[in-house]
Amino acid sequence: MKKLLEIQAELKCPKGSYNKFGNFKYRSAEQILESVKPILLKHGAVLRLSDSIEQVGNKLFLKAVATFSVDNDCLQVSGWAELGEHKGMSSEQCTGTASSYARKYALNGLFLIDETESDPDSKDNKKEESVKTEKKPTIQGERFLKAVEAIRAGEFTAEELNAKFELNEVQQKALLLV
Repeated sequence: MKKLLEIQAELKCPKGSYNKFGNFKYRSAEQILESVKPILLKHGAVLRLSDSIEQVGNKLFLKAVATFSVDNDCLQVSGWAELGEHKGMSSEQCTGTASSYARKYALNGLFLIDETESDPDSKDNKKEESVKTEKKPTIQGERFLKAVEAIRAGEFTAEELNAKFELNEVQQKALLLV
């Protein structure tokens, strides 16, 4: 899998989208694919994405599989997203949102794309801060309700909201229902 290592090292995919509500940058599966396609061509590699619906317990999940092939080698990485209803979205839109999310995380795993705060792309070119000892900001009341609506509209995920803000137990339980 030497070619995969070369592709991982060569791939640069900055966070090209911005969420005004949550005030953060992010990258989509489409942006990752746009960045990786010319590199795959250069290395003679093939990437295939597929989706399936899987039941775990009483919940349905969309499982995305990214399959990387080069020469006689093949590697598969999966990403998962829970299927659910979102206010104001058709079932097709909900499935599409889950597919995009699961595919993004399958691609992240395959190409070693970091989505954490330590990711250089997440620093938004701000000066390095000294060791952080302060807590995450909180989000409450009307602002939290607007955040829930934005999640339902597919503007960002509950995981992203939870990572950005210090949520109380009631808020965390509410996000499980979104």
